[in-house]
Amino acid sequence: MSTERVTDGRLTGERVGIDELLERVRAGIDRIEPRAAHKAYEAGDALLVDTRYAALRQRDGLIPGALVVERNELEWRLDPLGSHRAPEADSHDLRVVVLCNEGYASSLAVESLRRLGLHRATDLVGGFQAWKAAGLPVLLPSPPA
Repeated sequence: MSTERVTDGRLTGERVGIDELLERVRAGIDRIEPRAAHKAYEAGDALLVDTRYAALRQRDGLIPGALVVERNELEWRLDPLGSHRAPEADSHDLRVVVLCNEGYASSLAVESLRRLGLHRATDLVGGFQAWKAAGLPVLLPSPPA
């Protein structure tokens, strides 16, 4: 294992499994529970960003008011300095709450957003499934015609 340091304090050449990586990433994130995220959104203090892929959104529904940005576009759409940013992504001080289906991929996405300077980025504990289980608003998909 290499112990060469890079400027952000991370080790290069270090091998780590996904479970350990997730644990390390989450140690630096103040994650948010569904009810607290809903309250922050309602107060205008958070932008909810749904990164689930289309099939999951079609199957389970949407959170009203959430910005839908699939994971492969997240950094481009939320970078306040980016040429392809969403209109809502207008400041590095924006409080972004990223959600995925169950709250795993969203934690990793938050680390990437923080590297772009979105220092208030966090993720939803339990993801969309926890939001739905908490009885929070969900726009259910239309039945097939």
